[in-house]
Amino acid sequence: MATGTPARAMGFDFGTTNSVAAMAQDGTSHVLEFSGDKATGAVFRSALCFWEEGDRRAALAREAGPWAIAEYLDFPQGSRFIQSFKSVAASPLFDHASIFDQRMTFEQLGEAFLERMVAHAGGALGSGPDERPERIIVGRPVRYAGSRPDEALARTRYDAMFRTFGTDIHYVYEPLGAAFSFASRLSEPATVLVADFGGGTSDFSVVRMRPAGDGRRCEPLGHAGIGIAGDRFDYRIVDHLVLPMLGKGGSYRSFDKVLEIPRSHFADFADWSRLALMRNRRTMEELARLQRAAVDPAAIGRMIAIIERELGYALYDAVGQLKRALSSEDGAHFRFESDDLVIDANVTRAQFERWIAPDVARIEETVDQALADAALDAGAIDRVFLTGGSSLIPAIRAIFERRFGAERIATGGELTSIAHGLALIGLEHDPAEWAV
Repeated sequence: MATGTPARAMGFDFGTTNSVAAMAQDGTSHVLEFSGDKATGAVFRSALCFWEEGDRRAALAREAGPWAIAEYLDFPQGSRFIQSFKSVAASPLFDHASIFDQRMTFEQLGEAFLERMVAHAGGALGSGPDERPERIIVGRPVRYAGSRPDEALARTRYDAMFRTFGTDIHYVYEPLGAAFSFASRLSEPATVLVADFGGGTSDFSVVRMRPAGDGRRCEPLGHAGIGIAGDRFDYRIVDHLVLPMLGKGGSYRSFDKVLEIPRSHFADFADWSRLALMRNRRTMEELARLQRAAVDPAAIGRMIAIIERELGYALYDAVGQLKRALSSEDGAHFRFESDDLVIDANVTRAQFERWIAPDVARIEETVDQALADAALDAGAIDRVFLTGGSSLIPAIRAIFERRFGAERIATGGELTSIAHGLALIGLEHDPAEWAV
Protein backbone atom coordinates (compact mmCIF):
# COMPACT_ATOMS: atom_id res chain seq x y z
CA MET A 1 0.00 0.00 0.00
CA ALA A 2 1.26 3.46 -0.88
CA THR A 3 2.19 6.10 1.69
CA GLY A 4 2.26 9.86 1.30
CA THR A 5 -0.52 12.42 1.26
CA PRO A 6 -2.89 11.95 -1.70
CA ALA A 7 -4.71 14.80 -3.41
CA ARG A 8 -8.05 13.10 -2.81
CA ALA A 9 -9.22 10.25 -0.63
CA MET A 10 -12.54 8.48 -0.21
CA GLY A 11 -14.07 7.18 2.99
CA PHE A 12 -16.64 4.42 2.54
CA ASP A 13 -18.96 3.31 5.32
CA PHE A 14 -20.52 0.09 4.05
CA GLY A 15 -23.25 -0.45 6.60
CA THR A 16 -25.68 -3.23 7.37
CA THR A 17 -28.65 -0.88 6.97
CA ASN A 18 -27.22 2.19 5.21
CA SER A 19 -24.05 3.07 3.32
CA VAL A 20 -22.40 6.48 3.09
CA ALA A 21 -19.41 7.76 1.11
CA ALA A 22 -17.31 10.87 1.70
CA MET A 23 -14.54 12.59 -0.23
CA ALA A 24 -11.61 14.42 1.40
CA GLN A 25 -9.35 17.00 -0.18
CA ASP A 26 -7.15 19.82 1.17
CA GLY A 27 -7.69 18.71 4.76
CA THR A 28 -11.49 18.78 4.68
CA SER A 29 -14.10 16.10 4.10
CA HIS A 30 -17.66 16.16 2.83
CA VAL A 31 -20.22 13.41 2.43
CA LEU A 32 -21.53 12.75 -1.07
CA GLU A 33 -25.17 13.45 -1.83
CA PHE A 34 -27.17 11.30 -4.24
CA SER A 35 -29.60 12.90 -6.63
CA GLY A 36 -32.74 11.79 -8.42
CA ASP A 37 -36.40 11.33 -7.65
CA LYS A 38 -35.76 8.43 -5.24
CA ALA A 39 -32.62 9.80 -3.56
CA THR A 40 -32.44 10.20 0.22
CA GLY A 41 -29.55 12.64 0.48
CA ALA A 42 -26.22 11.19 1.60
CA VAL A 43 -27.71 7.97 2.95
CA PHE A 44 -27.89 5.02 0.54
CA ARG A 45 -29.88 2.02 1.80
CA SER A 46 -27.78 -1.17 1.76
CA ALA A 47 -30.34 -3.08 -0.27
CA LEU A 48 -30.58 -4.82 -3.64
CA CYS A 49 -33.48 -5.72 -5.89
CA PHE A 50 -33.24 -8.16 -8.81
CA TRP A 51 -35.77 -8.99 -11.49
CA GLU A 52 -35.74 -10.89 -14.78
CA GLU A 53 -35.38 -8.66 -17.81
CA GLY A 54 -37.75 -9.49 -20.68
CA ASP A 55 -37.73 -13.05 -21.98
CA ARG A 56 -34.04 -13.67 -21.28
CA ARG A 57 -33.98 -15.62 -18.05
CA ALA A 58 -30.21 -15.36 -17.82
CA ALA A 59 -30.34 -11.55 -17.81
CA LEU A 60 -31.01 -10.13 -14.36
CA ALA A 61 -31.78 -6.45 -13.99
CA ARG A 62 -30.74 -4.90 -10.69
CA GLU A 63 -31.07 -1.83 -8.56
CA ALA A 64 -29.70 -0.73 -5.20
CA GLY A 65 -30.44 1.72 -2.43
CA PRO A 66 -33.75 3.60 -2.46
CA TRP A 67 -34.15 2.70 -6.13
CA ALA A 68 -34.14 -0.99 -5.12
CA ILE A 69 -36.94 -0.31 -2.67
CA ALA A 70 -38.96 1.47 -5.33
CA GLU A 71 -38.53 -1.39 -7.82
CA TYR A 72 -39.54 -3.93 -5.20
CA LEU A 73 -42.66 -1.98 -4.18
CA ASP A 74 -43.72 -1.71 -7.83
CA PHE A 75 -43.45 -5.45 -8.47
CA PRO A 76 -42.86 -7.40 -5.23
CA GLN A 77 -43.78 -10.88 -6.43
CA GLY A 78 -41.68 -10.65 -9.58
CA SER A 79 -38.53 -9.47 -7.81
CA ARG A 80 -36.02 -10.57 -5.22
CA PHE A 81 -35.28 -8.00 -2.52
CA ILE A 82 -32.18 -8.39 -0.33
CA GLN A 83 -31.11 -6.24 2.59
CA SER A 84 -28.60 -6.43 5.43
CA PHE A 85 -26.35 -8.71 3.36
CA LYS A 86 -23.29 -7.27 5.10
CA SER A 87 -24.31 -9.46 8.06
CA VAL A 88 -23.07 -12.58 6.25
CA ALA A 89 -19.69 -11.14 5.16
CA ALA A 90 -17.80 -13.21 7.75
CA SER A 91 -20.05 -16.28 7.68
CA PRO A 92 -18.51 -19.46 6.24
CA LEU A 93 -22.04 -20.89 6.22
CA PHE A 94 -23.09 -18.41 3.55
CA ASP A 95 -22.08 -19.66 0.13
CA HIS A 96 -24.49 -17.97 -2.23
CA ALA A 97 -27.91 -16.40 -2.59
CA SER A 98 -30.34 -17.99 -5.03
CA ILE A 99 -31.65 -15.19 -7.25
CA PHE A 100 -34.18 -16.79 -9.60
CA ASP A 101 -32.09 -19.44 -11.39
CA GLN A 102 -28.73 -17.83 -10.64
CA ARG A 103 -26.42 -18.25 -7.66
CA MET A 104 -24.72 -15.08 -6.44
CA THR A 105 -21.84 -15.01 -3.97
CA PHE A 106 -21.33 -12.29 -1.39
CA GLU A 107 -18.72 -10.71 -3.65
CA GLN A 108 -21.13 -10.60 -6.58
CA LEU A 109 -23.85 -9.05 -4.43
CA GLY A 110 -21.36 -6.47 -3.20
CA GLU A 111 -20.11 -5.63 -6.68
CA ALA A 112 -23.71 -5.24 -7.92
CA PHE A 113 -24.47 -2.96 -4.98
CA LEU A 114 -21.41 -0.75 -5.57
CA GLU A 115 -22.00 -0.60 -9.33
CA ARG A 116 -25.48 0.84 -8.82
CA MET A 117 -24.32 3.15 -6.01
CA VAL A 118 -21.63 4.61 -8.30
CA ALA A 119 -24.17 5.02 -11.09
CA HIS A 120 -26.49 7.05 -8.86
CA ALA A 121 -23.66 9.27 -7.60
CA GLY A 122 -23.34 11.01 -10.97
CA GLY A 123 -19.56 10.66 -11.15
CA ALA A 124 -18.96 11.84 -7.58
CA LEU A 125 -17.74 8.37 -6.57
CA GLY A 126 -15.06 8.33 -9.23
CA SER A 127 -16.71 6.38 -12.01
CA GLY A 128 -13.94 7.31 -14.46
CA PRO A 129 -10.16 6.68 -14.16
CA ASP A 130 -9.42 10.42 -13.98
CA GLU A 131 -12.02 10.98 -11.26
CA ARG A 132 -11.04 8.22 -8.88
CA PRO A 133 -9.50 9.13 -5.52
CA GLU A 134 -5.96 7.91 -5.02
CA ARG A 135 -6.83 6.16 -1.77
CA ILE A 136 -9.91 4.41 -0.38
CA ILE A 137 -10.54 3.89 3.34
CA VAL A 138 -13.25 1.31 3.97
CA GLY A 139 -14.79 0.91 7.41
CA ARG A 140 -15.09 -2.50 9.03
CA PRO A 141 -16.61 -3.55 12.36
CA VAL A 142 -14.41 -4.38 15.32
CA ARG A 143 -16.24 -7.70 15.43
CA TYR A 144 -18.23 -8.99 12.50
CA ALA A 145 -21.79 -10.20 12.91
CA GLY A 146 -22.46 -13.91 13.35
CA SER A 147 -21.83 -16.57 15.96
CA ARG A 148 -18.38 -17.57 14.66
CA PRO A 149 -17.25 -14.80 12.30
CA ASP A 150 -14.28 -15.55 10.06
CA GLU A 151 -12.35 -12.26 9.71
CA ALA A 152 -10.02 -13.59 7.01
CA LEU A 153 -13.02 -14.65 4.92
CA ALA A 154 -14.65 -11.23 5.35
CA ARG A 155 -11.41 -9.54 4.25
CA THR A 156 -11.21 -11.72 1.13
CA ARG A 157 -14.82 -10.90 0.28
CA TYR A 158 -14.31 -7.18 0.88
CA ASP A 159 -11.17 -7.19 -1.30
CA ALA A 160 -13.15 -8.70 -4.19
CA MET A 161 -16.09 -6.37 -3.63
CA PHE A 162 -14.01 -3.18 -3.70
CA ARG A 163 -11.42 -4.17 -6.30
CA THR A 164 -12.89 -1.92 -8.99
CA PHE A 165 -12.04 1.11 -6.84
CA GLY A 166 -8.28 0.51 -7.14
CA THR A 167 -5.46 -1.08 -5.18
CA ASP A 168 -4.65 1.48 -2.46
CA ILE A 169 -7.43 0.33 -0.15
CA HIS A 170 -7.18 0.27 3.64
CA TYR A 171 -9.62 -1.15 6.20
CA VAL A 172 -10.15 0.79 9.42
CA TYR A 173 -12.37 0.10 12.41
CA GLU A 174 -15.61 2.04 11.97
CA PRO A 175 -15.49 3.74 15.39
CA LEU A 176 -12.02 5.07 14.50
CA GLY A 177 -13.59 6.76 11.50
CA ALA A 178 -16.14 8.33 13.82
CA ALA A 179 -13.29 9.38 16.13
CA PHE A 180 -11.56 11.32 13.34
CA SER A 181 -14.85 13.04 12.58
CA PHE A 182 -15.40 13.95 16.22
CA ALA A 183 -11.80 15.16 16.60
CA SER A 184 -12.55 18.00 14.18
CA ARG A 185 -14.96 19.36 16.80
CA LEU A 186 -12.43 19.36 19.66
CA SER A 187 -9.99 22.14 20.51
CA GLU A 188 -8.51 20.52 23.63
CA PRO A 189 -6.84 17.11 24.08
CA ALA A 190 -9.20 14.43 25.36
CA THR A 191 -9.54 10.71 25.90
CA VAL A 192 -12.71 9.70 24.10
CA LEU A 193 -14.83 6.56 24.07
CA VAL A 194 -16.43 6.26 20.63
CA ALA A 195 -19.50 4.03 20.50
CA ASP A 196 -20.83 3.09 17.06
CA PHE A 197 -24.20 1.34 16.92
CA GLY A 198 -25.00 -0.01 13.47
CA GLY A 199 -27.50 -2.49 12.13
CA GLY A 200 -25.41 -5.62 12.69
CA THR A 201 -22.73 -4.75 15.22
CA SER A 202 -21.96 -2.43 18.13
CA ASP A 203 -18.33 -1.30 18.16
CA PHE A 204 -16.27 0.67 20.66
CA SER A 205 -12.90 2.38 20.47
CA VAL A 206 -11.04 4.32 23.13
CA VAL A 207 -9.01 7.05 21.45
CA ARG A 208 -6.65 9.72 22.75
CA MET A 209 -7.23 12.88 20.77
CA ARG A 210 -4.73 15.72 20.50
CA PRO A 211 -5.17 19.30 19.21
CA ALA A 212 -5.08 19.93 15.47
CA GLY A 213 -1.56 19.97 14.04
CA ASP A 214 -0.15 17.88 16.88
CA GLY A 215 1.28 14.96 14.92
CA ARG A 216 -0.77 11.78 15.19
CA ARG A 217 -3.99 13.45 16.26
CA CYS A 218 -5.98 10.29 17.08
CA GLU A 219 -4.19 7.51 18.93
CA PRO A 220 -6.20 4.29 19.38
CA LEU A 221 -5.90 2.82 22.88
CA GLY A 222 -8.37 -0.08 22.88
CA HIS A 223 -11.25 -1.67 21.01
CA ALA A 224 -14.11 -4.12 21.49
CA GLY A 225 -17.16 -5.14 19.52
CA ILE A 226 -20.17 -7.41 19.55
CA GLY A 227 -22.56 -8.71 16.90
CA ILE A 228 -25.61 -7.15 18.57
CA ALA A 229 -27.20 -3.95 17.29
CA GLY A 230 -30.27 -2.63 15.50
CA ASP A 231 -31.15 -5.84 13.66
CA ARG A 232 -31.15 -7.77 16.93
CA PHE A 233 -33.57 -5.25 18.40
CA ASP A 234 -35.76 -5.74 15.32
CA TYR A 235 -35.62 -9.49 15.97
CA ARG A 236 -36.96 -8.96 19.50
CA ILE A 237 -39.96 -7.08 18.13
CA VAL A 238 -40.66 -9.73 15.50
CA ASP A 239 -40.19 -12.50 18.07
CA HIS A 240 -42.81 -11.04 20.40
CA LEU A 241 -45.35 -9.59 17.97
CA VAL A 242 -45.12 -11.58 14.73
CA LEU A 243 -43.67 -15.06 15.17
CA PRO A 244 -46.39 -16.34 17.55
CA MET A 245 -48.84 -15.71 14.67
CA LEU A 246 -46.64 -17.77 12.33
CA GLY A 247 -46.44 -20.91 14.43
CA LYS A 248 -43.62 -20.26 16.88
CA GLY A 249 -44.25 -22.27 20.03
CA GLY A 250 -46.63 -24.54 18.13
CA SER A 251 -46.41 -28.27 17.46
CA TYR A 252 -46.46 -30.76 14.63
CA ARG A 253 -47.24 -34.46 14.40
CA SER A 254 -44.56 -37.00 13.59
CA PHE A 255 -45.96 -40.53 13.49
CA ASP A 256 -47.51 -40.98 16.95
CA LYS A 257 -45.65 -38.08 18.57
CA VAL A 258 -46.43 -34.38 18.88
CA LEU A 259 -43.22 -32.31 18.73
CA GLU A 260 -42.38 -28.64 18.97
CA ILE A 261 -41.86 -26.95 15.59
CA PRO A 262 -38.10 -26.45 14.98
CA ARG A 263 -37.05 -22.95 15.94
CA SER A 264 -34.56 -22.67 13.08
CA HIS A 265 -37.31 -21.60 10.69
CA PHE A 266 -38.24 -18.72 12.96
CA ALA A 267 -34.64 -17.63 13.52
CA ASP A 268 -34.15 -17.28 9.76
CA PHE A 269 -37.46 -15.50 9.36
CA ALA A 270 -36.56 -12.78 11.85
CA ASP A 271 -33.09 -12.19 10.40
CA TRP A 272 -33.31 -9.60 7.62
CA SER A 273 -30.17 -10.94 5.91
CA ARG A 274 -31.73 -14.41 5.61
CA LEU A 275 -35.47 -13.77 5.24
CA ALA A 276 -35.36 -13.08 1.49
CA LEU A 277 -33.15 -16.13 0.98
CA MET A 278 -35.87 -18.40 2.41
CA ARG A 279 -37.70 -18.10 -0.90
CA ASN A 280 -36.01 -21.10 -2.48
CA ARG A 281 -37.36 -24.48 -3.52
CA ARG A 282 -35.79 -26.49 -0.69
CA THR A 283 -37.01 -24.21 2.11
CA MET A 284 -40.49 -23.82 0.64
CA GLU A 285 -40.84 -27.60 0.28
CA GLU A 286 -39.79 -28.04 3.93
CA LEU A 287 -42.37 -25.48 5.05
CA ALA A 288 -45.07 -27.16 2.95
CA ARG A 289 -44.32 -30.50 4.65
CA LEU A 290 -44.35 -28.77 8.03
CA GLN A 291 -47.70 -27.17 7.26
CA ARG A 292 -49.25 -30.56 6.48
CA ALA A 293 -48.04 -31.96 9.81
CA ALA A 294 -48.66 -28.88 11.96
CA VAL A 295 -51.32 -28.87 14.65
CA ASP A 296 -52.15 -25.33 13.47
CA PRO A 297 -51.48 -25.44 9.70
CA ALA A 298 -52.94 -21.95 9.18
CA ALA A 299 -50.07 -20.40 11.16
CA ILE A 300 -47.44 -22.01 8.94
CA GLY A 301 -49.53 -20.97 5.95
CA ARG A 302 -49.21 -17.35 7.02
CA MET A 303 -45.42 -17.70 7.16
CA ILE A 304 -45.36 -19.27 3.70
CA ALA A 305 -47.52 -16.45 2.32
CA ILE A 306 -45.20 -13.73 3.66
CA ILE A 307 -42.17 -15.42 2.10
CA GLU A 308 -43.82 -16.22 -1.24
CA ARG A 309 -45.28 -12.74 -1.61
CA GLU A 310 -41.98 -11.02 -0.77
CA LEU A 311 -43.45 -9.13 2.19
CA GLY A 312 -40.17 -8.99 4.11
CA TYR A 313 -39.61 -5.32 3.38
CA ALA A 314 -43.13 -4.37 4.48
CA LEU A 315 -42.55 -6.25 7.73
CA TYR A 316 -39.13 -4.63 8.16
CA ASP A 317 -40.65 -1.20 7.58
CA ALA A 318 -43.37 -1.71 10.18
CA VAL A 319 -40.83 -2.93 12.74
CA GLY A 320 -38.52 0.00 12.01
CA GLN A 321 -41.32 2.51 12.40
CA LEU A 322 -42.20 1.07 15.81
CA LYS A 323 -38.57 1.10 16.97
CA ARG A 324 -38.04 4.70 15.89
CA ALA A 325 -41.28 5.81 17.52
CA LEU A 326 -40.29 4.22 20.83
CA SER A 327 -37.04 6.21 20.78
CA SER A 328 -39.03 9.41 21.24
CA GLU A 329 -42.37 8.28 22.72
CA ASP A 330 -43.39 6.24 25.75
CA GLY A 331 -45.65 4.10 23.61
CA ALA A 332 -46.45 3.45 19.95
CA HIS A 333 -48.76 1.45 17.71
CA PHE A 334 -47.56 -1.49 15.61
CA ARG A 335 -49.49 -2.57 12.55
CA PHE A 336 -48.59 -5.09 9.88
CA GLU A 337 -51.19 -6.07 7.31
CA SER A 338 -51.31 -8.51 4.40
CA ASP A 339 -54.02 -10.56 2.74
CA ASP A 340 -53.40 -13.40 5.20
CA LEU A 341 -52.31 -11.63 8.37
CA VAL A 342 -53.14 -8.51 10.33
CA ILE A 343 -51.27 -7.64 13.52
CA ASP A 344 -52.34 -4.67 15.60
CA ALA A 345 -50.60 -4.02 18.90
CA ASN A 346 -49.85 -1.18 21.24
CA VAL A 347 -46.31 -1.40 22.58
CA THR A 348 -44.84 0.64 25.42
CA ARG A 349 -41.22 1.66 25.64
CA ALA A 350 -41.02 -0.27 28.91
CA GLN A 351 -42.08 -3.46 27.10
CA PHE A 352 -39.53 -2.93 24.35
CA GLU A 353 -36.79 -2.31 26.90
CA ARG A 354 -37.65 -5.57 28.65
CA TRP A 355 -37.42 -7.41 25.33
CA ILE A 356 -33.96 -6.03 24.55
CA ALA A 357 -32.62 -6.09 28.14
CA PRO A 358 -30.37 -9.17 27.59
CA ASP A 359 -28.87 -7.51 24.50
CA VAL A 360 -28.30 -4.21 26.28
CA ALA A 361 -26.55 -6.06 29.11
CA ARG A 362 -24.16 -7.72 26.66
CA ILE A 363 -23.48 -4.39 24.97
CA GLU A 364 -22.58 -2.89 28.36
CA GLU A 365 -20.20 -5.78 28.99
CA THR A 366 -18.53 -4.98 25.67
CA VAL A 367 -18.02 -1.38 26.79
CA ASP A 368 -16.17 -2.83 29.80
CA GLN A 369 -14.02 -4.88 27.41
CA ALA A 370 -13.06 -1.77 25.44
CA LEU A 371 -12.03 0.04 28.62
CA ALA A 372 -10.06 -3.00 29.79
CA ASP A 373 -8.34 -3.25 26.40
CA ALA A 374 -7.27 0.39 26.83
CA ALA A 375 -6.25 -0.26 30.47
CA LEU A 376 -8.48 2.62 31.63
CA ASP A 377 -11.47 3.00 33.90
CA ALA A 378 -14.57 5.10 33.31
CA GLY A 379 -13.10 8.03 35.22
CA ALA A 380 -10.33 8.40 32.64
CA ILE A 381 -12.80 9.05 29.80
CA ASP A 382 -13.22 12.77 29.12
CA ARG A 383 -15.87 12.51 26.42
CA VAL A 384 -18.19 9.85 24.98
CA PHE A 385 -19.19 10.13 21.33
CA LEU A 386 -22.29 8.14 20.35
CA THR A 387 -22.97 7.50 16.68
CA GLY A 388 -25.06 5.15 14.54
CA GLY A 389 -28.83 4.90 14.30
CA SER A 390 -29.31 2.68 17.38
CA SER A 391 -27.51 5.24 19.56
CA LEU A 392 -30.85 7.10 19.56
CA ILE A 393 -32.55 4.31 21.55
CA PRO A 394 -32.99 5.59 25.13
CA ALA A 395 -31.95 2.30 26.73
CA ILE A 396 -28.64 2.49 24.84
CA ARG A 397 -27.98 6.10 25.75
CA ALA A 398 -28.80 5.29 29.39
CA ILE A 399 -25.78 2.95 29.56
CA PHE A 400 -23.45 5.88 29.02
CA GLU A 401 -25.35 8.47 31.05
CA ARG A 402 -25.29 6.14 34.05
CA ARG A 403 -21.59 5.33 33.74
CA PHE A 404 -20.08 8.54 32.44
CA GLY A 405 -22.63 11.28 33.13
CA ALA A 406 -24.82 13.08 30.61
CA GLU A 407 -22.44 16.05 30.52
CA ARG A 408 -19.69 13.97 28.92
CA ILE A 409 -21.85 12.64 26.07
CA ALA A 410 -21.76 14.08 22.57
CA THR A 411 -23.79 13.05 19.53
CA GLY A 412 -24.33 14.16 15.95
CA GLY A 413 -23.96 12.88 12.42
CA GLU A 414 -25.37 9.51 13.49
CA LEU A 415 -25.45 8.19 9.93
CA THR A 416 -22.56 10.12 8.32
CA SER A 417 -19.76 10.61 10.86
CA ILE A 418 -17.95 7.35 10.06
CA ALA A 419 -17.61 8.04 6.33
CA HIS A 420 -16.57 11.64 7.05
CA GLY A 421 -13.78 10.50 9.39
CA LEU A 422 -12.64 7.61 7.18
CA ALA A 423 -12.05 10.08 4.34
CA LEU A 424 -9.92 12.24 6.66
CA ILE A 425 -7.83 9.19 7.57
CA GLY A 426 -7.26 8.77 3.84
CA LEU A 427 -5.40 12.09 3.78
CA GLU A 428 -2.95 10.95 6.45
CA HIS A 429 0.63 10.29 5.34
CA ASP A 430 0.45 6.61 6.29
CA PRO A 431 -3.11 5.35 6.87
CA ALA A 432 -1.68 1.91 7.62
CA GLU A 433 -1.11 3.23 11.16
CA TRP A 434 -4.85 2.95 11.70
CA ALA A 435 -5.60 0.07 9.34
CA VAL A 436 -6.33 -3.49 10.48
